[in-house]
Amino acid sequence: MTESESDVAELGTILGVWAHPDDEAYLSGGLMAMARDHGSRVVCVTATRGELGTPHPEEWPPDRLAAARAGELARCLEILGVDEHHWLGYRDGGCAAAPAPAAVARLCDVIERVRPDTVLTFGPDGITGHPDHQAVSAWTTAAFESSAPPGARLLYATFAERRTSSWGALNDSLGIFPPGYPIMTPGHRLAVDLVLDARTAARKVRALAAQETQTRELIAVMGVGRFTAWVGDESFAERPVPVPDPRR
Repeated sequence: MTESESDVAELGTILGVWAHPDDEAYLSGGLMAMARDHGSRVVCVTATRGELGTPHPEEWPPDRLAAARAGELARCLEILGVDEHHWLGYRDGGCAAAPAPAAVARLCDVIERVRPDTVLTFGPDGITGHPDHQAVSAWTTAAFESSAPPGARLLYATFAERRTSSWGALNDSLGIFPPGYPIMTPGHRLAVDLVLDARTAARKVRALAAQETQTRELIAVMGVGRFTAWVGDESFAERPVPVPDPRR
């Protein structure tokens, strides 16, 4: 299991595939920073510009928010040391309705060019159940099956079950997760279970704070200390290997 900074180096070249700006930092910001510090290649793919991601649409119409979030993501990735990024250009909230074969083909092209050792993305649950997250998970899984190099690993973002006692009540109060979410994973099923050291956690928070249209209000409400603790774990589960159907 990957549990320390030195273990992260063993993940090799990392490709992360996410739906909206800030998904990458929330779910893998510490891991990406550690990997880059060890000299590993890290490539990030984002499906949409997150133009609908605001409770203040009168202040942030879609075109304005898309431009702002693109700039925020660039600053976030710079803090994490990641200098390779690709947009897929899909509409926020529209991934589930987009033609899947075309999206999969585009990700196959990225995988064939990057040749990752480790691919990170959402699990089929999408962490929050968001249809964009679930679509990106399905696209990435199909592209991985088609184009990943031998020995590559596909890891799905999840939450460690041990977090429930500390953060379950807060998660419920924030309204980020619908009923039944987030789905927790027992420790023995985790492939990556990082508790970020103070330096890496602070760097991750700086990266998230750079995406201020998404995080400014939340950090103000929670306070930096509590927010840092809340985002201080990162966990992934190995994608189960499909079992062939003997009837085929």
